[in-house]
Amino acid sequence: MKKVSLLLVLVMILSLGLFGCGGDSGADNGGSGGDAAAGVKVEGDVIKIGVFEPTTGENGGGGMQEVLGARYANQVAPTVDINGTTYKIQLEEVDNQSDKAAAVTAAQSLLSKGVVAVLGSYGSGVSIAAGPTFRDSEVPAVGCSCTNPQVTLGNDFYFRACFLDPFQGSVMANYAYDAGFKNAAVISQNGDDYSTGLADFFKNSFTALGGTVVADVTYQTNESDFNALLTSVKGKNPDVIFVPSSINTATLILPQITANGIDAQVLASDTWENAAIISKDAVGVVFSTFFDEKDESNPVAKEFVEGFKEYLNSDPNNIKLNANTDTVAAVSALGYDAYMAVYHALESLDGTEGDITSVAIRDALKTVKFDGVTGSIAFDENGDAIKDTAYLKTVTEESVTSKEFQFVKTQSVSDLEQ
Repeated sequence: MKKVSLLLVLVMILSLGLFGCGGDSGADNGGSGGDAAAGVKVEGDVIKIGVFEPTTGENGGGGMQEVLGARYANQVAPTVDINGTTYKIQLEEVDNQSDKAAAVTAAQSLLSKGVVAVLGSYGSGVSIAAGPTFRDSEVPAVGCSCTNPQVTLGNDFYFRACFLDPFQGSVMANYAYDAGFKNAAVISQNGDDYSTGLADFFKNSFTALGGTVVADVTYQTNESDFNALLTSVKGKNPDVIFVPSSINTATLILPQITANGIDAQVLASDTWENAAIISKDAVGVVFSTFFDEKDESNPVAKEFVEGFKEYLNSDPNNIKLNANTDTVAAVSALGYDAYMAVYHALESLDGTEGDITSVAIRDALKTVKFDGVTGSIAFDENGDAIKDTAYLKTVTEESVTSKEFQFVKTQSVSDLEQ
C-alpha cells in the first residue's frame, strides 16, 4: 500500500525551520549569574535541576504526570558521585501555567534558583516560548513530550526524549488511510504550536496518501462550546476526524461530538493519554503515544512500571494527581527518562577536570546513550531523541470500567516506508 515517504517529512521539518526559533544558538548569558564561558556553576554539594511543567491551565493534567515521573526518578537516583564528592540532586519545580507568557517568567524563576539543567515541558508552545531564555543563559533543557520540531531547531541547549510530530502526524494519517477512511476533518486550536503544527503534518501526510481533507477548522483557547464548529464539520460528512488537542478540550468536545450525532472515527494524539478522557463518549477513539505499560519486552520498562505503581500507591495524593488511577502514563515514563538523561550526563563528568557547569552538562548530553523506559535514549545533532516507534491505543467499553486504555498496535518508521 502507498505510504508517506520520509522525504516529505524532512521537507516539512526544514520548512518549519524557516520560521522556527529565532536567533543563533550562541549564548550571551541573559543574566543567569554564571560567566559567559561556563553558564551556571554548581556551588557546594547540591545540584539543582529545574522541573518546568504546567500543573495548572489546560495542560495541567499531563504536566502533573510528567512531574510525577521526574519526582519518582529523583527518588530512585537522588545523588550522584563526581570526582570523589557525593552530590544531592534537588528538584526545583515551577508551574508554567500552560501559558506562553507565564512560561518565560517561570523559566526565569528557575534560573534565579541556580538550576544547571531543566526538565520539560509538557506542551510545545511553552517549551518554544522559554527556549531562548534557557539558551541565552546556557542552561540545557530536556523536554519530555514536547513534540513540535521548533522546540529544538536553532537551540543548542534544548533536547527532548520523545518522537516528533512529523512522525506522529504521519502515523495517524497512515492509520486512518489504511483503515479505509478517505475523507478527513481536522479540528485544531488556533495559535497553539502543538495543535496547529500536528494538524498540518496529519493533513500533508493524509493528502499525500490520496485522502481528502473535507473540513479544516479551528477553535480558540479556552473555548468550551463546539456545537457551531461541529455542525459545520458534520455537514462535510467526514468518515474520520483528527483532533490534536489538550486533555481539557478532549473532555469537552467528545460529548458534543456524540450530541451532534457525528459517527465518524475520532483520532487524536499523545496528549489524549490521560484517564480523564475515558467515558462512554470516548469509546472507539484511537490515539498515538510513546509507551505502553503492558509491554514487557523492555526489562528497564518492566522495572519502572512496578516501581512507579508502588510510588503512586504510596500516597493517595499521587493517585489524585495521576487522574485518580495508578495507570502509568507515557508522559510519566518520559519524565523519568528525561531526568535519567541528565543524571547520566552528570555521571559522565566523573573523572573530568574543572567545575560542574551547565555548559559541561549540555556537552555531556550530546553523547549520552542509555537504555530508557521508553526505549534507547540518545540525541541527534538537533538534540532530538532517536525514536522510531509509536504506540496506538484506544478506548473500549471495558476501558470505561477499568479506566485503562487498550493497546492497538505499534507503528515504526520502517512501517511507513513500505
